Amino acid sequence: MTYEIERKFLVHGFVPPAGARAQNVRQGYVAITGEGTEVRVRRADGRHTLTVKSGLGLTRVEVEREIEAADFDALWPTTVAARVEKDRYRMADGPHTLVVDVYHGALHGLCTAEVEFASAEEARQYTPPAWVGEEATGLVGYLNQSLATHGIPARQESTRKDHHGH
Repeated sequence: MTYEIERKFLVHGFVPPAGARAQNVRQGYVAITGEGTEVRVRRADGRHTLTVKSGLGLTRVEVEREIEAADFDALWPTTVAARVEKDRYRMADGPHTLVVDVYHGALHGLCTAEVEFASAEEARQYTPPAWVGEEATGLVGYLNQSLATHGIPARQESTRKDHHGH
């Protein structure tokens, strides 16, 4: 089974580094069930993927497969009620890669940073750079599926699901 071990942070006042290239990402949710399970399609830089994620918190099951553009186009209309569009920047942070997402549309003004890890222990030991804001790992309202369906959560959101079992 494939797991994604990732921490997510909010970012305020992000300015892309000089020469940084943004990858435009369009993703829509075909199905969303309880407890963080989702089926999504994504188009980014001419690549099309179908992804299933399950679980909440630091470690989640993730299975992703590349699909044909025609398959993406066939599924895209089913996502009309749950879509996210963002510009994605990748930048090095020592041995890690920070992925910074600047959201558009109804999510304009939101910016997040994510870092993936090889183990939960590595994730727990990670200290983000000073320009990264408060942690949003496990905050249900900041899952992309929730952003796509409910918009930016109220600042007081504190529902954190943290499952470290893997």
